[in-house]
Amino acid sequence: MAASPAVAGRRVLIAGATSTAGLAVAASLADTGARVVAVGSNLARLQSVLAVAPTAALYECDLTDFGAVTALAAAIGPIDGLIHLVGGWRGGGGLAGQTDEDWDFLHSHVMTTLRNTTRAFNADLLASPAGRLAIVSSVSVDRPSAGGANYAAAKSAAETWVRAVGQGFAKAGDTAAAVIFVVRSLEGLETELATRVTRLWDEAAASANNSRVLLVSGAES
Repeated sequence: MAASPAVAGRRVLIAGATSTAGLAVAASLADTGARVVAVGSNLARLQSVLAVAPTAALYECDLTDFGAVTALAAAIGPIDGLIHLVGGWRGGGGLAGQTDEDWDFLHSHVMTTLRNTTRAFNADLLASPAGRLAIVSSVSVDRPSAGGANYAAAKSAAETWVRAVGQGFAKAGDTAAAVIFVVRSLEGLETELATRVTRLWDEAAASANNSRVLLVSGAES
């Protein structure tokens, strides 16, 4: 008999679960026996998760509000994984086009939601025998453009934050890992991302922790 996937039975929270990537990750986790916890800003939209992960637990939460996130953590209980897929792109127009409104949106959606969720669930991930954190970042961190300066800066900050979380994981022991997936564009890579996320539990935490994994499409490889 084939061994069960290492993620089977693990409780994994997907922040931003109603996106195309979130649904793909939810489906992959559910198919391999994980217990999916889907979190989003709109409970009606969260119902779409049930089509791919019928037993998923659904929670509506404003992830930009730390008080709401800490209350969410108390309501959900212990988790073994946090997959942060909250974000969005704003930009264009050269440096002059990097508006305050776009920056506020990116800072709120990319960085604030990440800070809030990782702080609220850090103790859970450390207490788990196999805690995992993953985010999706961008190649623009390595090659920023004037027209995408706001976006690249927000993603760079997010990567730095995750590496700091990973350092805390390493200091606490070898049970938790933080991973950064990097894409040029996530469109078309949702299934690959979902597969990679599901396999995070197959690798030893010490090996996976603070890794930065580039995901490319077949056309780019």
